[in-house]
Amino acid sequence: EGAEVFVYDNLNCYSDSALMERVDLVIQHFTQGEITPAQEKALLNAVRNGTGLAGWHGGTGDSFRSNVEFQYMVGGQWVAHPGNIITYDVNIIDQQDPVTAGLNNFSMQSEQYFMHVDPNVKVLATTTFSGEHNNWIEGAVMPVVWKKSYGKGRVFYSSLGHVAKDFEVAEALEIMKRGIRWAAQSKAEGPDQWLSPLYPSR
Repeated sequence: EGAEVFVYDNLNCYSDSALMERVDLVIQHFTQGEITPAQEKALLNAVRNGTGLAGWHGGTGDSFRSNVEFQYMVGGQWVAHPGNIITYDVNIIDQQDPVTAGLNNFSMQSEQYFMHVDPNVKVLATTTFSGEHNNWIEGAVMPVVWKKSYGKGRVFYSSLGHVAKDFEVAEALEIMKRGIRWAAQSKAEGPDQWLSPLYPSR
């Protein structure tokens, strides 16, 4: 929608300093891979300096299992999807945020992600585990959509989107579109300011 897009099938682009200074947003879709120290450092520095980052599902939430600083930047890391493809509900918990404003709760038939999540992210939508597939997580409420800052950069993540068909769910697609737009404004508007209930002094 009016953006100039560069597409790469490897991570060498992160080491291109001229490119990383030019772009407003990185959308990463790279699952269970490896990133070199130089590539990771370049990406982290770009986001710290104001480049936005947006991603979904394992393409960002399960990219580099050995890279803790990358996981800190994203705000979470995949652990499991009990039951594999199941039907589950997504609950919108922030009706004021522009990413989720006006959207209703909805259902997905896909992988329900159980994740390790940074408690300082701004959670916009959640899901609750039934315990049918792993009884010890019955009732666990898990973030599905969140936003955060990493330095001057805006970071948006959604655990939805195992396959392209998932975005035939109108709410899932709308959340991604809005989240991408929000993260892309990082350099122009700076990081959002909000108070975390766990860190009210920040």
